[in-house]
Amino acid sequence: MFKVEKYDVIVVGAGTAGCLTAKTTAKVGLNTLLLDLKKRQDIGLKVCGDAVGKHHFDHLGLKPPSGTELERVMEGVRIFSPDNQTIFDVRGEGLSGFLLNRHAFGQRLLRDAVDAGAVLWESTQALEPIVEKRYVKGIKAKNLKIGNSVLTAKVTVEATGFPAILRKKLPKGIGVDAEVENKDVEACYREIRELQQPLEDPELCQIYLTQEITPGGYYWIFPKGGNRVNVGLGVAMTKGFPNPKDILYKHVLSKSVFKNSKIIEGGAWCVPTRRPLDNMVGNGVVIVGDAACQVNPIHGGGIGPSMKGGTIAGKTVIDAIEKDDVSRKGLWAYNVNYMEVYGLKQAGLDIFRKLLQASDDEELNYGMAYKLITEEDLLQTSLGQEIKLNITEKAIRVFRGMRKIGFLRKLRDTVKAIKTTRDWYRNYPTSPEGFEEWKHKTETLFE
Repeated sequence: MFKVEKYDVIVVGAGTAGCLTAKTTAKVGLNTLLLDLKKRQDIGLKVCGDAVGKHHFDHLGLKPPSGTELERVMEGVRIFSPDNQTIFDVRGEGLSGFLLNRHAFGQRLLRDAVDAGAVLWESTQALEPIVEKRYVKGIKAKNLKIGNSVLTAKVTVEATGFPAILRKKLPKGIGVDAEVENKDVEACYREIRELQQPLEDPELCQIYLTQEITPGGYYWIFPKGGNRVNVGLGVAMTKGFPNPKDILYKHVLSKSVFKNSKIIEGGAWCVPTRRPLDNMVGNGVVIVGDAACQVNPIHGGGIGPSMKGGTIAGKTVIDAIEKDDVSRKGLWAYNVNYMEVYGLKQAGLDIFRKLLQASDDEELNYGMAYKLITEEDLLQTSLGQEIKLNITEKAIRVFRGMRKIGFLRKLRDTVKAIKTTRDWYRNYPTSPEGFEEWKHKTETLFE
């Protein structure tokens, strides 16, 4: 027996993107239901890197983390070459930010949504979308206390994160890609550890590039409050990929800095590291956050992009309901606005990710040593600017002598491809008409 309830908006998933979407729609008086599988007090508990850039809060006009939400102010990133001989310290706008208490921050976002008027259903599992005549009309759900429900809405928002529970059950006719390829996903494992001594320069997040140890990814050491650190790694989920926890224990936790350290907690998760879904809307449905691949492809950070995605989605839903047009066309502005604000940056970084994954450790060592891309370039890249090249005659001689001249060509071609991709995303279609042609050319470009 299913209990039937009606809403203007149903948001499935109370993570970063879901809470921002629900807050935005509820604030203007739309009857908004926010549901999550977790109990209310557990919402915000998530295994992740815990870092977010300050510029995301500035751009959205959101209050930055403080009090129990904030564990450490971050001034920038320290990037290590595979042989640890070259170190880039990259500081400034775009790479400054915060290390969060993820639970406390998630609880704040939840409170903001509820205070704005969203109705929260905790301990509720979304079973499947309700689709009638190619329109999503709501969901079937199961609440641990009241049982099964049919929840109808003018717009349903998929915000269940990487599992994408609803997206994967949408019929093909809706027009949203159901699957994300494994090669565009990172399998991650991280632990929170208490060190015997504090890290040097605790205002910098440490990132270690090495394809040999972390194929298709990297490992990190992020300082948190006191002597605690967030240490973990990710590897591309290509065929036969190694177990990330095994790698962490063998190659990272064996370092002297972790001698006699104590584990506080650990956990694994998966994150999409690619450009956003080409289309994130269908009739009556919007996809946000990790479910829409709204993640930085280089470092896998998804908190900031999800805040942007949720806010843009909420505003689009408000406009569509006011105009009484929740069709794919009526919701299309979400695609256009997200691609302009962050999607074109994601697409460019996705190309750069492919370069890193296609380069061996020797190439990365020499590339950093000869500063083919400089710290300033990396800072500009983090802001979504163009990458420059610094290929000197000396570097050419070195790489020719190593028989690695192909790496320079690969780097040159990558920089050109990034510019081409960003320019292409600036021409994202302003309506569904012409989208299929755009999508086909986009897939060809990335292949």
